[in-house]
Amino acid sequence: MTQPTDIRREHALQPRALDLFSCAGGFGTGLARAGFAVDGCDIAHRPNYPFAYHQGDALEYLAHLIATGEIRRYTLVHASCPCQDQCAITVGTNRSRGWGRDHVDLVAPTRELLDRTGLPYVIEQPNGRAKIRKDLTLCGEMFGLGVIRHRNFELGGWSVAQPAHVTHRGRVRGYRHGQYYDGPYVAAYGNGGGKPSIPELQAAMGIDWTDIREELTEALPPAYGEWIGRAFLNTTTLAVAA
Repeated sequence: MTQPTDIRREHALQPRALDLFSCAGGFGTGLARAGFAVDGCDIAHRPNYPFAYHQGDALEYLAHLIATGEIRRYTLVHASCPCQDQCAITVGTNRSRGWGRDHVDLVAPTRELLDRTGLPYVIEQPNGRAKIRKDLTLCGEMFGLGVIRHRNFELGGWSVAQPAHVTHRGRVRGYRHGQYYDGPYVAAYGNGGGKPSIPELQAAMGIDWTDIREELTEALPPAYGEWIGRAFLNTTTLAVAA
């Protein structure tokens, strides 16, 4: 086991981020580009995850890190809780068809554990009914991406100003209620309805290390993680300087 002296030395050299519910590592890759060492955790087998990785239940793992004190290795924690329970894309369909009973809202228990860490954190959710503070909203058009992919972020223990939301250039390409629409963005979810090819998804999201559709459609664009990571480091640097 790494000794506390080693943990402090590593922390001093490079900030380390914990990437919970990490999927294939879209957000984690952005954090790495911002300057973090990254460790991921996801319940699924993620052989394409590009950083150190623990397979297991994210909340059980976080509780273990808290109990053992290993959480002190980290400067920032990111959590992208499963969103099928409350996201705008599925909540109406789930209700109309009687689906969704197996989906569990993990935002509250995740927040409870994150508060126990005493560390700054980021909780991500898509538009919908998830009960998070919308401290920050990012959109693919802010970064010139080929997806809109609005995502909301609750920031625990730190804050940053909301950037201006850039006007969309058009529609998301694909079928809506039997009618086809063209547009500059691809639909990074699902399989049918004129959905993009794997190469189109990779290019639109800025992800080139996985070609698994499920991982691409669940991922966050690395640009989001990089923007948030740099904003956090700039904020904490300014706070220390002040």
